[in-house]
Amino acid sequence: MIDFTVEREAMVEAIRRRGLDSPALLAAFRAIPREEFIGSDYAELAYADGPLPIESGQTISQPYIVALMIDAADIGPGDKILEIGAGSGYAACVIGQIAGEVIAIERHRELARLAQERVDRLGYANVHIAEGDGTLGCPAEAPFDAIIASASGSHVPSVLVDQLKPGGRIVMPIGDPHAVQTLVKVKKQQGGTVGREDLGTVRFVPLIGEHGFTANSA
Repeated sequence: MIDFTVEREAMVEAIRRRGLDSPALLAAFRAIPREEFIGSDYAELAYADGPLPIESGQTISQPYIVALMIDAADIGPGDKILEIGAGSGYAACVIGQIAGEVIAIERHRELARLAQERVDRLGYANVHIAEGDGTLGCPAEAPFDAIIASASGSHVPSVLVDQLKPGGRIVMPIGDPHAVQTLVKVKKQQGGTVGREDLGTVRFVPLIGEHGFTANSA
């Protein structure tokens, strides 16, 4: 039998050793049972520092990259966060341990349904999963303190910047589908202008939707 508590602590320690040592961030990763977001075929690998397959032909991201994106978004207590690309729901639940409210959008109907079932079963009442086109954001719930996109686009859509509060942040991979991309952090300044910071290279699935790639091109 695998002791997931021990495995989870080892994952948290690995994240800390790579320089992400925020107590709130590490506590959030310590609180969420990643094995609950992965099918039984891969449960024994739940805390390996790499992506794993999930339903609908998608993946759950490497824990360190999830941690890097959350840390870069500067999330604080009471913040309202939009996640684009909910996938299994794992990252949204980690974010929900720090933020006040999380809205996570997933374009795959099956993934959105399964993610919401996990959220409900585990009792994370401040996390909400919605099916839809994440490139449109979620205007009905805007403005947001931060937006995290778990898929890569050719650019940061202006419609997402418009849904940020002044001082709000977007963390998102930018680059071509199925290639090495750049993780960027965009901060909305007073007056609506943005500043950009590059955070390193990553590989993500393409962001598909009205303001992203088309399914055929990706």
